[in-house]
Amino acid sequence: MEFTDDSMVVHLTDGRTLAVPLEWFPRLRDASPEQRAAWRLVGQGIGIHWEELDEDLSTRGLLAPQSLSA
Repeated sequence: MEFTDDSMVVHLTDGRTLAVPLEWFPRLRDASPEQRAAWRLVGQGIGIHWEELDEDLSTRGLLAPQSLSA
């Protein structure tokens, strides 16, 4: 995973790369680079967790962004 100025870029094990706007995730948008870098995979890759930011994202939610607003 990596971050640009306005996106989070996630590299999946199947070779796909997802870029999602940080605007979707205000905690990540407002976090320092160090805080963004302190992530870990959870549930054998079903999600991403940032302890300090109290942020959890699911891989499924990143693949189907309409579910983020549902």
